[in-house]
Amino acid sequence: MGARPTVEVAGGTFRAMGTVVSVRVGVRPGDDTDAAAAVAAVDAVFRRWEAHCSLFDPASELSRIARGELALPEAGADVRDAYALALEWRMRTDGAFTPHRGDGVIDLDGVVKALAIAEAAELLAHGGSPRWAIDAGGDVFVSPTTGDEWHVGIVDPADRAALLGGIRLGARRRAVATSGSAERGDHIWTRPGEGPTPFVQVSVAADDIVAADVIATAIVAGGRASLDTCADRFDVDVLAVEHDGSLLATPGWPRAVSAPAVPRSAPPAAPPAAGAAR
Repeated sequence: MGARPTVEVAGGTFRAMGTVVSVRVGVRPGDDTDAAAAVAAVDAVFRRWEAHCSLFDPASELSRIARGELALPEAGADVRDAYALALEWRMRTDGAFTPHRGDGVIDLDGVVKALAIAEAAELLAHGGSPRWAIDAGGDVFVSPTTGDEWHVGIVDPADRAALLGGIRLGARRRAVATSGSAERGDHIWTRPGEGPTPFVQVSVAADDIVAADVIATAIVAGGRASLDTCADRFDVDVLAVEHDGSLLATPGWPRAVSAPAVPRSAPPAAPPAAGAAR
């Protein structure tokens, strides 16, 4: 048999959904054509979801629903399917995650980005790339692999130029999502009567990007009780940062994984979250 062809990683970035999306794919050395096509295809997926489900775009279907100009049953499949999925997750998280704002407006931001990532990932996989990764504002989903794992850094919410640590994706976990107020300010609603969330940032590693993203949001919204419930109910690893900088981690979260980026002294070991020990 001949030598296995060398695969390099190439790609690009674009802005969508209020953040930067990075696409990396495996290509033949010196051939950026496939990478450029992959980035363009992923961009198109994000643009479609944003056009249908963004409340920031006054022309989107969801904005028209919010203004009473369009009935939800008359909306396209993207909106209806995203809403149905959000309702399913509301039930699975005991209401900690919800697609409804306090004023009753349907807000699908909690699922739309992850759905776009998941659809784009299927597109890359069907395109035949042996290795790929999509990073949308820190929510990362990668190709399955038995080697060549991707090293992903977790940003320190107290210093956006530094890292708390990192996690390897590819074999055991393929997705990690981070939610909280560090990057976009307070934009997640807690349940009525429960007061402000104790967490400034929550990162969740899972096999599925939608699950990782939704559960991270649910834990921020539901606080310590939701952290314990989600850690027991779902196959996830969690790292939560409290407002005073204290760290809570489920037993599966890696305690000492190096990650590329700004050098920083190792953070203190994170204690297990209450109720999360197995």
